[in-house]
Amino acid sequence: MNDTIAAISTALGVGAISIIRVSGDEAIDIVNKITKNKKLSTALTHTIHYDFIVDEDKIIDEVLISVMLAPKTFTKEDVVEINCHGGIATTNKVLELLLTNGCRLAEPGEFTKRAFLNGRIDLIEAEGIMDLINSKTETARNLAINQVSGKTSNLIKDLRQQIIEILANIEVNIDYPEYEDIEEMTNDMLHDRLINIETKIKEILNKSENGKIVKEGINVALIGRPNVGKSSLLNCLLETEKAIVTDIAGTTRDCVEGTISIDGIILNIIDTAGIRATNDLVESIGVNKSIDLIEKADLVILLLNNNEKLTNEDLELLEKIKTKNYLIVINKNDLESHINIEKLDKDKIIYISALTNFGIDDLKAKIKQIFNFDQITTSDLTYLTNARSLSLLHQALNSLIDIKKGLENNLPIDILEIDLKHIWELLGSIIGETYEDELIDQLFSQFCLGK
Repeated sequence: MNDTIAAISTALGVGAISIIRVSGDEAIDIVNKITKNKKLSTALTHTIHYDFIVDEDKIIDEVLISVMLAPKTFTKEDVVEINCHGGIATTNKVLELLLTNGCRLAEPGEFTKRAFLNGRIDLIEAEGIMDLINSKTETARNLAINQVSGKTSNLIKDLRQQIIEILANIEVNIDYPEYEDIEEMTNDMLHDRLINIETKIKEILNKSENGKIVKEGINVALIGRPNVGKSSLLNCLLETEKAIVTDIAGTTRDCVEGTISIDGIILNIIDTAGIRATNDLVESIGVNKSIDLIEKADLVILLLNNNEKLTNEDLELLEKIKTKNYLIVINKNDLESHINIEKLDKDKIIYISALTNFGIDDLKAKIKQIFNFDQITTSDLTYLTNARSLSLLHQALNSLIDIKKGLENNLPIDILEIDLKHIWELLGSIIGETYEDELIDQLFSQFCLGK
């Protein structure tokens, strides 16, 4: 990290402003070389300067330049941001001059990576920055803000603090047994403290299931025989003609996707090909994809025809989804009913008419009830949302359970101390107190260029 990096931090295209960010020990000197007035070397920190970017004697752009001196910057290095006029040619020319005069083009996520490596943010906060950039709803934005602000990190830091206090107590008992004023860590005391830590870890994990829903949304698969109205329901939910609707069986041969937001939660809705036996090669591929999506969906909606009796194909589909989270939507409620519902779970049935929009609000309300939207949107959104973090926390919980079993088997505390240190290290990996270089490179490579 000894070199100085530069990148365009705004989206390329025609706009009012483009921002080029520069970070490193030589940031000010390099930018000073390409300005007309050349006064940045004496500039005070966190000041903005009006100037011109020049290529020798040729004016490239009229700009505003923000100067921020280390350590009170995002990367904890000297940072300069050049506010150019937002044209592709102009922005690229300014970047070219910076690279010619000593900067290196930043890699994706390298500014945030430097902020992490220099101790400005931890890994949860870094991941929160990415989530904030990608957030599609107000709820997702609030969740990301809690990560960026450090509220989520504090949950893990509090757990580590409790563990380090236990470890310190054990170490003193072992190394300085003559210190009678230091409380001896007995098996019963350790068990009680571990129960408290276990409870908090489980609480974080349970709440983080909601965090996954907020961040990634709910994957909803619409399945059923051909011509039951899956495409019509998709169009109703999206309030647009996304899918082609005809009376011809097999019209939908591939999956059609769309997203809607209900109370700040994204639903990723997939209209699948009608599931039936077919000799058509293309349609059969679509049918197989539909069956695969059943396994991957968070919620399966099985559509049935109100004006037809249940068929063997309907019953086979019902059997496929019985272990899944599912709803039964009986469509064409505007037609005379012939469906035999005695074979269905009445608590899972919603009647609709995709033609008239009848029952669509009832369907949305049922989805909200299943996934506890009211609890998610009103609770304190301080969750872990990253699969890496959740995996490490699950490992920590499993190790904690093993220690409790060791206590029940009367294993010496100094033996259990090794496992306790392992939990402390796992929690440290969540916030980046310990890490592998390969992990850091992979994590930050997913960021956009200039961030």
